[in-house]
Amino acid sequence: EVRSLHGWNKMSSPSAEMIPQSREKFVEARFHVEGMSCASCVSRVEKAIGQLPGVQSVSVNLATHEARASYQPDRVGIEDIKQSIVDLGYEAKEIAENSPAASSIQNQKSKIKNQKLIAAIILSVPVAILGLFDITFPGRDWLMLALTTPVVFWAGLPFFTGAWNALKHRSADMNTLIALGAGAAWFYSFLATATSALGAHLHTYYEAAALIVVTILIGRSLEERASRKTSDAIRKLLGRQAKMARVIRDGKERDIPSDAVLVGDVVVVRPGEKIPVDGVIAEGRSAIDESMVTGESLPVEKEPGDEVIGATINKTGSFRFRASRVGKDTVLQQNVRMVQEAQGSKAPIARLADVVSGWFVPIVMLLALATFVFWFWFASEPGLATALITSVSVL
Repeated sequence: EVRSLHGWNKMSSPSAEMIPQSREKFVEARFHVEGMSCASCVSRVEKAIGQLPGVQSVSVNLATHEARASYQPDRVGIEDIKQSIVDLGYEAKEIAENSPAASSIQNQKSKIKNQKLIAAIILSVPVAILGLFDITFPGRDWLMLALTTPVVFWAGLPFFTGAWNALKHRSADMNTLIALGAGAAWFYSFLATATSALGAHLHTYYEAAALIVVTILIGRSLEERASRKTSDAIRKLLGRQAKMARVIRDGKERDIPSDAVLVGDVVVVRPGEKIPVDGVIAEGRSAIDESMVTGESLPVEKEPGDEVIGATINKTGSFRFRASRVGKDTVLQQNVRMVQEAQGSKAPIARLADVVSGWFVPIVMLLALATFVFWFWFASEPGLATALITSVSVL
C-alpha cells in the first residue's frame, strides 16, 4: 500500500539489499540458574552474560534464581548464554514462556534441603547446649565431634562445593567465607580434641562451626520458601485458564484448544463454563463471575457490546462473543507476565547491594588475614590458637 501511494512498482522499488535495517530486533529469554548463593554470584553471572556480543540487558534475581537476558538472536544464541553461565560453575536451564520460575525439580531439591536442615538442627541443639554452657564430662569433645561433623560436611556440603567452584574460576563469594569460617572452626576443634589424648587442653569451637552452617541454611530455606510461594501463585493463575474453547467455524460448533483461538473467532459459552479468551459479547446475555480479576464477589451482568475476560466463569445464561485478545495478549497472561517481571526485577537499592557485594568478600578475607597476622605476631599474647580463633570470628 505504501509503494502504491508513492507510485512505486516492481521495477522501480528498491531491492531488499538496498534498504537498511532501521531497528535491531531483540528477544528476551529466561533461565533458571542453580548454584547461586549470594549477591557476588549475581554480579558474576550478570557480568558474564552482559559481555556477550548482542546482549542488550541482563538482570539476575537471587531470590528466584532466575536470569533474564534481552539479546539479538542473529548475534548470540540461547546456548551461548547458557554456556557463559555454566563456565562460571553454575547450572543453567531455559524457562519456558509464562512458566513459573520454580519447577517440580526445584521443589524436589527444596524438599531434600529441608530434610537436611531438620537433621542439622537436631544434631546442632546438643552441640550448642554443651558448648555455650560449657558443660563438661568425659568424652564430651568426642561426642561434639561426632555430632558436628555431619552438620558441617553433609548438610553444609553445598558451601564447600560452592567455594571450590568459585576458587576454580579465581573468584570468591559468600560460600568462601562460610566454608573458611565453619571449616577452620571444625578443623581447629578436631586438632584440639585429638591432642587432648596427649595431655593438651585446648578449647574447642564445635558449636561455632555447627551454628554457622545451620543459621545460613535457615536463611536460605526462608528465601526459597518465599520464592516458591510466588511461583505457586503464578501456577494457580495459569491453572484458571480454560483448556478448551467452543468456536463457530464453517457454520459449525467445534471444540478446539484455547491456544488455537484466533482474533475474530466467534466463541460459544454455556452456563457454568470458563471463558477461554478475552472478547466482546455479540449475542446473548449472562451474569459472569469476575472475582478472579476484579475481586468483586457478585456476578456482573453482561449484554451485547460488553467485554468479557478470559478465565472468568459464566454463571447463568449462554452467549456468543467475538475474540479480541488471545494468547499472550489476554488479561490473564498479562497478569502472569507482570508478576514474573516483578519477581525478576530489582529495586535500585538491590543493584547498589550487588555492587557492594563485589568488594565485600575480598575485603572480609583481607581483614581476616590481617587479624591473623596481628594476633600471631604483634599481640601481647601471640600464638596460633588465638590468631586462628580471632580470624575465624571475622569470617
